[in-house]
Amino acid sequence: MEVRIGVQDVARELVLESEQSPDEISAAVTAALAEGGTLRLRDVKGREVIVPGSVIGYVDIGAAEVRHVGFTIA
Repeated sequence: MEVRIGVQDVARELVLESEQSPDEISAAVTAALAEGGTLRLRDVKGREVIVPGSVIGYVDIGAAEVRHVGFTIA
């Protein structure tokens, strides 16, 4: 699952691939915004991304793009 996070006053967005479901990510974002806490997400490589809820501009949750490599034989 590809997740893009826009941070206020930062030109570049954070992009990560997560194994969490869209519902889990949405719940984490909602909780961070409501409580004024932090958004914590783990990417597919095991790294943890922590963003203060007060500086989140937007969160885009989308499906990971499947890239095909190689040739097909017809």
